[in-house]
Amino acid sequence: MKDILEKIMSDARYLKNIEYGEPRAGHPEGKVKHHIAELEENLEKLVSRRAGEISEDQYWKLKFLIHVHDTFKADATPNVPILNPDSHASLAKKFAAEFVDDEDLLNMLQFHDVNYALWQQFHRTGSYDVRRLENLLETIQDWDLFLIFLILDGSTKGKERLKLVWFMKEAAEYKESRVDETWLL
Repeated sequence: MKDILEKIMSDARYLKNIEYGEPRAGHPEGKVKHHIAELEENLEKLVSRRAGEISEDQYWKLKFLIHVHDTFKADATPNVPILNPDSHASLAKKFAAEFVDDEDLLNMLQFHDVNYALWQQFHRTGSYDVRRLENLLETIQDWDLFLIFLILDGSTKGKERLKLVWFMKEAAEYKESRVDETWLL
């Protein structure tokens, strides 16, 4: 995975798109490259706190997710559904598929914002589409890796950890995981 990440990080599309972004709600750091740097710092903190609990394979998969998940916001159509082919998640998945054939990793890229969408729905209405959560739980195979990534992404300066805690509790009712609130940064 390390060699794949090196190829991604030298790709012209990646290099152009990480320069995208202005400070905004949820992303006060602005540019995608600053978001990536913050997630990499989070990964190193988590690895040092959970010594021996994150394998080398998981580490490189997390780095891959960190570098690709938001990299196509520059090319995306704003405010389209996650499954829309022009969403940043769909564009990231399409880009990543040029480098890996790991369907689970590709699905993690596609669905990395579902947790936030479910929380928004719950916050607005007091309920959420349980079937959408169940679909996510059925789609993602390495649930621990996915939760670790959500922790890394949800522990940045512009994001409220309470949303992540809410999601982890909701998901725990359906799926067991060794990753829980004690992993939060």
